[in-house]
Amino acid sequence: MANKVYHSSRYRILLVEDEPDIALAFKIGLEDSGFVVDAFINPEEASANFKSDLYDLLLLDIKMPKMNEIEFYQPMKEIDKKVKVCFITASEFHYYETITIEIFSLLGVRRLFRKPIRIDDLAKSIQQELESDDGNINNNGSNHFIYRF
Repeated sequence: MANKVYHSSRYRILLVEDEPDIALAFKIGLEDSGFVVDAFINPEEASANFKSDLYDLLLLDIKMPKMNEIEFYQPMKEIDKKVKVCFITASEFHYYETITIEIFSLLGVRRLFRKPIRIDDLAKSIQQELESDDGNINNNGSNHFIYRF
């Protein structure tokens, strides 16, 4: 069964995921859903390739070697104030409850995805983030959680 394309324009995503297999699976799945995806397993390499107005969204693993998500995200946001961001984690959400409420709101981050996640759910949520300006918390009822802040 072919994946559903969620949009007519080709949104561009910068994906940073330190697990090569997961990065490849996300890249292929999101590209099959109609997105253009540049995937990196090294945050320094991703940072070096980042340019203003090139990406519509950053999809970042929270736990990356050598730097954390905030150390990576803040310089990107200074370069491109319009780029949106979503974070991904394999950790339990209660671990991030305080940081998400306090820090994510200051950074303008509204979505945190928990791995494992179905690619169709990820693509749909990314599409909604790219088209939306609201900031509500959402659990879509599936076996993973998508938090919107």
